[in-house]
Amino acid sequence: GVNLYAPPTVYYIPDFISEDEEAYLLEQVYKSPKPKWTQLSGRRLQNWGGLPRPKGMLAEKMPDWLQKYCDQISSLKAFSGKAANHVLVNEYKPGEGIMPHVDGPMYHPTVTTISLGSHTLLDFYKPLSSTQESGEPQTEESRYQFSLLVRPRSLLVLQDHMYQSLLHGIQPRFQDTLTDAVRNLPSAAEAGGAVAGDNLPRGTRVSLTIRHVPKVIKTTFLLGKK
Repeated sequence: GVNLYAPPTVYYIPDFISEDEEAYLLEQVYKSPKPKWTQLSGRRLQNWGGLPRPKGMLAEKMPDWLQKYCDQISSLKAFSGKAANHVLVNEYKPGEGIMPHVDGPMYHPTVTTISLGSHTLLDFYKPLSSTQESGEPQTEESRYQFSLLVRPRSLLVLQDHMYQSLLHGIQPRFQDTLTDAVRNLPSAAEAGGAVAGDNLPRGTRVSLTIRHVPKVIKTTFLLGKK
């Protein structure tokens, strides 16, 4: 098998799932009961496997339709041999995005994402530096490093430096103009023929972010053993 836990800290695997799998996963996401959705400004989401909290995640059974992919990605050794136990489903409509952020210490320092329905452009930024050499103000623009074109049906794996040191975000746009700052254009071009200068209109994208949460509270402990 492929061992993902090696120095280059971004893996981009186009067509990780088939079109049939993509359609099935979208169907399952949208079949989920309404209370499963949490509405945020700019996107809505579902938590599966439990709700990660600093004191620990109260583990819930993962549905079979997600467990399959948790197993598949865990078998790639993405989480250093540990098993994925949490899936965050995010829905981004065209024009929606997410502020640059770091995923933080509640998770194993690897994030793996399967994209459904539409591409997006994931942007990477240097963190705000406390030691400011020049007197220039630190803007999002001045901290911008590069982007990755994330296609539907792809798997993206970020770890180490890419996970812990750089922030990642999605600009709230209706279309993306590809530039030379998009680092993975050659592989994207093989899959979909995209080149710098192209304008790609966004559709609705659903991302499945599959992770390992190390601190888990087993429910049996709370309920008392019968």
